[in-house]
Amino acid sequence: MVFDFHTHTFWSDGELSPMEQARRAAQRGYRVLGLTDHVGVGGVPELIKALKADREIIERYWPITVVVGVELTHVPAEAIPEAARFALDAGAEIVVLHGETPVEPVPEGSNHAAIMCGLVDVIGHPGHITEEDVREAAARDVFLEITSRRGHSLTNGHVARLAQRYGAKMIVNSDTHSPSDLLTGDFQRSVALGAGIEPRLMTDVLQTWPEELLQRVLARRGG
Repeated sequence: MVFDFHTHTFWSDGELSPMEQARRAAQRGYRVLGLTDHVGVGGVPELIKALKADREIIERYWPITVVVGVELTHVPAEAIPEAARFALDAGAEIVVLHGETPVEPVPEGSNHAAIMCGLVDVIGHPGHITEEDVREAAARDVFLEITSRRGHSLTNGHVARLAQRYGAKMIVNSDTHSPSDLLTGDFQRSVALGAGIEPRLMTDVLQTWPEELLQRVLARRGG
């Protein structure tokens, strides 16, 4: 059973339609699929509307929960609170930040701005996140991503080490762009183990904390 809150469709830079992505995910044992295409501010309402139209059909016929949201990507750090509020007001059920991965020129301070604003749910591929920001993520119930995405995954060990030290919640996401990126339960567990997550936390990382995040986003859907 896979929870994966961070994937991309052809509405940004992914290869698949939302419908095909959901179908392939369901076949791999996904319980939850997050559709979180790259955005700034422009086009967000239209994206959310399009994803929800497909979601209505997907969930009617297939046994998978689809979470509709966004990944705020290369937004100026100072504008992250504004962009997150805009996305939520447009109907996003989850807000992921494109964190400060070591393989892209993400604006410095993005992790911190997202954690402190109280509007971002997940820091995707947080890179060399600071101890201060991990402590704040723990205090503010912001989830830190352990990613299977090549390049971004280079700092998984750093993220997991600090998260375990300061009690921050982690989830394992795929950052899917291609069909082959989709996870299986076994591979998701392997990614977590490879990041150095202690076996005693494995159930929390793969089930308990993703379930908590799911309940948060489903509350937005109902509201």
